[in-house]
Amino acid sequence: MRNPDPTAEPAPGSFSRRELFAGSAALALMPRTAAAQAPAGKAPPSEPKSIKAAPAKLRLKPEPAPETAVWRLGEAEAPILRVKLGEAIRLRVENGTDKPLSLHWHGVRIVNAMDGVGGVTQEPIKPGASFTYDFTPPDAGSFLIRALVVGGSSEPSGRGIAGMLIVDEPSPPPVDADLALLVQDWRLDEAGALQPFGQVAFAAAAGRLGSVVTLNGRPIPLALDARPGSRLRLRLANACNARSLRIRFDGLKAYVAAVDGQPTDTFEPLKATLPFAPGTRYDLLLDLPAQAGPAGTITALVGQGLPLATLTAVGEPVAQSGRAVIGSIPENKRLPAEIRLQSALRRELVLTGGVRPDKAKPGAETPYAGDPAKIWQINGASGAAGAAPLFSVKRGGVVVLSIRNDTGFIQSLHLHGHVFRLLHQLDDGWEPYWLDTVQIPEGKSAQIAFVADNPGRWLLSATVLERFDTGLWTSFEVS
Repeated sequence: MRNPDPTAEPAPGSFSRRELFAGSAALALMPRTAAAQAPAGKAPPSEPKSIKAAPAKLRLKPEPAPETAVWRLGEAEAPILRVKLGEAIRLRVENGTDKPLSLHWHGVRIVNAMDGVGGVTQEPIKPGASFTYDFTPPDAGSFLIRALVVGGSSEPSGRGIAGMLIVDEPSPPPVDADLALLVQDWRLDEAGALQPFGQVAFAAAAGRLGSVVTLNGRPIPLALDARPGSRLRLRLANACNARSLRIRFDGLKAYVAAVDGQPTDTFEPLKATLPFAPGTRYDLLLDLPAQAGPAGTITALVGQGLPLATLTAVGEPVAQSGRAVIGSIPENKRLPAEIRLQSALRRELVLTGGVRPDKAKPGAETPYAGDPAKIWQINGASGAAGAAPLFSVKRGGVVVLSIRNDTGFIQSLHLHGHVFRLLHQLDDGWEPYWLDTVQIPEGKSAQIAFVADNPGRWLLSATVLERFDTGLWTSFEVS
């Protein structure tokens, strides 16, 4: 299998447990257990765990700047929920904010009623109310938790509502540390307060780009220490509202073991860099050097380079005898070995809307002068909760979507409830990994194929939340 190449045409978007990171709390979601009086073979539902979305304070700028008023899930700076494959999640989410809320389990091939799209798959959780998410993830992997309410996602996300769900494999690859790393950015004013939300200019252009980046809710670069010779599993997730990054591994030989939560044959990123759009996740395996000292840096390619994390080998070395070379995570046998495209339902989607950057004046843009709820369109229509699905397909049918980006910006789209293959331009193959998020440069097209095996009404939606809020999404029905 060839190494994916993040810069190669003509496939846009293609690219080449023991402990959680100190300070990131894990909410243990225990499996349902049978009580003594339960009928044989049946287990009563356990009481759900509770987590509250509520105002909090977070230090985003160094002292003497004050802490920033944010929102967050629970008490941790970056909540990490962790279960084993086959364990049920029962989580009561209490809304302690003043805005409607719902939580989307980004990348989980979930039952439709639990997908967490407020206004489509559930009623938004009103301020002071609660909702219980109850599902069993079908796949192991690294997944995002994002606020997603039709017309109202940007603010709760931009105020900090985000987290990760980790579903451990029955036999995970042996590592010395398994670290979840959640990237967020925050748009702050000079005093360190969050700038106002709802600007049409942001929604019609690049989205709400933050001025401060954090890793696990903490200022960067984050210092990660492990014993010399340690094998690490890093789970990187982009929970920014709008910021697409490229990340580079300086001094580190990292191997990609999973993309968007799904295992792949391990490969080294081309030029040690990876594209990293909102919603994207990577599982990486790497070995620290056997000698103590600085090991390397994870850098975001912003400006002259923005260090996200530094890795340092400290303490007594880990014994190396008998350790195997880095291998692959076991494949997900719940996914099809191939997708038969011959009888696929095919649909063409065209993305339009937003402002058009003026080529003659770099940085200048044509002002948007329309309905803010309809800034973006797919096939001429902006997403709306009551709109009919774009198409319907029988359960088990194969779908091929050809998506053309006629906007002035790179677009990142997320397929709900399913995973897809990124097709080559001539339908003569696909990239060797499963995805749920794809980037399409301006003026370019991409083709994706998936088996519609999950019944319900599902979204194809922008992962830039300001664009989602202003129409860049559509839906389809699996019956």
